[in-house]
Amino acid sequence: MVVKRFSIYGRVQGVAFRFFTLKEAEKLGVKGYVRNCNDGSVEVVATTDELAMAQLEQWLHKGSPSAKVERVIVSDYNGRETFEGFEIRD
Repeated sequence: MVVKRFSIYGRVQGVAFRFFTLKEAEKLGVKGYVRNCNDGSVEVVATTDELAMAQLEQWLHKGSPSAKVERVIVSDYNGRETFEGFEIRD
């Protein structure tokens, strides 16, 4: 399993980005979470196999239908939290 943290920048808040990310993650069998950040970006922490992670990353570069993704920063997730499913966090 691979665990990654994504920071997504652009017009990604107020455009159902978290909802569509949840649906895509569920479709791919990804566990983790998505949340809005104070700086206007969206954070995604995801754990899955390498193929599904690549598919999720590709999707995050496009985002929801009304989103305009300008930049996606990918890093390793160093937290110790384990995930049972995928959720939207506040």
